[in-house]
Amino acid sequence: MAILSDHIEQFIKSLLEEYDEMVELQRNELANYFSCAPSQINYVLATRFSPEKGYYVESKRGGGGYIKLVRVEADKHAYISALLNSLQTTGEISEKAALGLLENLQARGYIDGKTARMCGAALTARALKLPANLQDRMRGNILREMLIALQGEE
Repeated sequence: MAILSDHIEQFIKSLLEEYDEMVELQRNELANYFSCAPSQINYVLATRFSPEKGYYVESKRGGGGYIKLVRVEADKHAYISALLNSLQTTGEISEKAALGLLENLQARGYIDGKTARMCGAALTARALKLPANLQDRMRGNILREMLIALQGEE
């Protein structure tokens, strides 16, 4: 399945490049194109095109459903503000999502590799020796403070 997910991701990214960073897709048409279930398309969108990775996804179900996908190109301050707002809403973040967010910050040039690795190490379950039900909330608190510190560098 990972290979199929990679193909779907690359296909969508190529469409985004071709159509100026915004594309509308029919979920069922995309699923038919890749001979997969629409849930596979949902999985790729949720895991590879999240706000933490710099994308805005608007999805409408029913009638085949459509997906509007926008790559968010923002300056450092606006991007970090959007991430902080997202963390403020949920207050929690999984280890995988937090590490993906750090990877995206590095890819955008907002932090270097050493900083990404150090911050990532502080956000792992191994570092957060807490009951599992508290780890995501604590990780969200720590990451929020890291982002505030990064935003204050300007």
